[in-house]
Amino acid sequence: MNTKRLVTLSIFLSISIVLSIVESFLPVIPIVGAKLGLANIMTLVILSLYGEKDAFVVVILRVLLVSILRGTIGNPGFFLSLGGGLSAYIMMVIFSRIKIFNIISVSVMGSLGHSVGQIGVAIIILNTTELVYYFPFLFLLAIPTGIFTGSVAKKFIKITQDYI
Repeated sequence: MNTKRLVTLSIFLSISIVLSIVESFLPVIPIVGAKLGLANIMTLVILSLYGEKDAFVVVILRVLLVSILRGTIGNPGFFLSLGGGLSAYIMMVIFSRIKIFNIISVSVMGSLGHSVGQIGVAIIILNTTELVYYFPFLFLLAIPTGIFTGSVAKKFIKITQDYI
């Protein structure tokens, strides 16, 4: 890996960490556990510009580093974040490979995947399947939040691609 690529990916990782932490202070969405998914902006950017491997590494590092900074590593919140982040990543990779999907639709699918991952982990942690009734609410929110993060990622790529 060349130095420019490493520095750029490190900056993108730093941005995703800051976005994740800032987002935790935003009381934007009235449903418990629902968020805008700001850190996924950088996952989309990295996936689009650098590929699946680099995006995976950044997702894992972001979850670990944010959990260390918050002091939540090993707590249920850590596992919810990891499950959501990995399932969002998997969905984004799958749908980015299908060429009819643009970055905004890939983002919506990642947002839906994040909801599935978090609910799946919560079902395991809390040992109750009744959480599946939470899916419709999260799915309804996943669409506008996915459109928002995908739109921001698209604009970010457009602005920065000449410098990367």
